[in-house]
Amino acid sequence: MEGARPAQLADLAACARLIEAARDRAIAQRGGSALAAATGVPMPPAPVDEDWLAAWCAPGERAAFVGTVDEAVVGVGLAHVAAGDGAGTVGTIDCCYVEEGARGVGVGGALLEEMVSWCRAAGCTAVDAPALPGDRPTKQLLEAQGLSARLLILRRPLP
Repeated sequence: MEGARPAQLADLAACARLIEAARDRAIAQRGGSALAAATGVPMPPAPVDEDWLAAWCAPGERAAFVGTVDEAVVGVGLAHVAAGDGAGTVGTIDCCYVEEGARGVGVGGALLEEMVSWCRAAGCTAVDAPALPGDRPTKQLLEAQGLSARLLILRRPLP
């Protein structure tokens, strides 16, 4: 059965592997190399450092979650509380990644529900999550969880 829960220190190795896969997938996609600059969502270090990841597992303004199938960790989610945008405090989904073989069974949705609940408990009045251009599966997952696109930023590199 699929589910999601807060990450624990025992999950660090699985989380590091999944975060590195998420980072590599993002960088390989159109717009992925500019993700951090365009959205403010930080890219994790390469390779993922245990101290960096342990900080996400500690209580505070950021949190790490794992997605599971029959207790096996197959997904990872990272969220943080961002500065308010004038309408209240905003939570940001930094990462929501599920191993390719475990997609389509509800793990991503469970991760997003867990992160949104955490944002609500942290006092956020809204949640933002980035999706790269052409990444239809991510966009569909986010829309299925009630998020909607509110801004597209287009860029043209100049010689």
